[in-house]
Amino acid sequence: MADTYSAAQTNTNLSPPGPMEKDFENGYHLDGELDTDTALRKIQTSGSISISPELFEKIYLSPQNKVAGDLRKTFGNPTPLALGGFLLSLTPLSCDLMGWRGAGGNGAASTGVYFFFGGLLMILGSLGEFILGNTFPFVVFGTFGAFWLAYAATLQPFYNAYGAYGDPTAETFPGNGLETRGFNASFAFFLVFMGVLCFLYMILALRTNLVFFLIFLFLVPSFGLLAGAFWLLAEDFDPVNPNTANAATAKTCIIAAGATTFVVDMLGWYIFFAILLASLDFPFQLSVVDLSRFVKGASDKARAREHQA
Repeated sequence: MADTYSAAQTNTNLSPPGPMEKDFENGYHLDGELDTDTALRKIQTSGSISISPELFEKIYLSPQNKVAGDLRKTFGNPTPLALGGFLLSLTPLSCDLMGWRGAGGNGAASTGVYFFFGGLLMILGSLGEFILGNTFPFVVFGTFGAFWLAYAATLQPFYNAYGAYGDPTAETFPGNGLETRGFNASFAFFLVFMGVLCFLYMILALRTNLVFFLIFLFLVPSFGLLAGAFWLLAEDFDPVNPNTANAATAKTCIIAAGATTFVVDMLGWYIFFAILLASLDFPFQLSVVDLSRFVKGASDKARAREHQA
């Protein structure tokens, strides 16, 4: 009996430090003498899970990278948490921008949602990605979490974002600040540079998957349309030479922005569902079209050159 136990312990596939340990950085190497059925049984009983670079990229929205420690075996995947916060903020805002069922007001009714779903959940997801060493989603979720917090704060009178532009002697103060040239022209610049940020993310997403890339592809014109709408409204509220003809065009831009962000919503819900299906090892999966196979990393190209040499 002792001999049998000792022999079993010499099998590196079963001993704790062996290659069958759950490891996201290194592939699993089964003993070449094992047949497929025996190997499968040992994988199932050991509790180890093999993960391909394609699956890693799918569930973490980042190319597979090497990090120290076993944090990915200890903590859950924060990616769907951040995506959930993003989607539960942007989807109702898209409907508001398009004016469905009489909605409007630039989504002011959902200010609490922007704070606690868009801001809180995305920041928590960002911190989770930071802990796991996933730089790209950490930066993306962190900046968008800050965007939702900033947008929610702008809509809050307490922060005086638009009140600073209003006439304190008017009965409609501080709300009259929303109808000033200074506020609308200034806020548009924030939207412009969010568009620039999304353009950079769009390029970087070429190393992830097609769905994530398309999300940023549609976010770029969304922010551009919103910025254009605010600049048109700024001209509308010019106290010296108002151009009231811009109001209709601005409204069209806002509706168009709602339509493009709604496309982002549908793509986001798709990838959100795909990640959860993969996380639960569901019997069917949704493809997100891995792009890292086509856009190779610098380290991959360097290894290829070394191999050729």
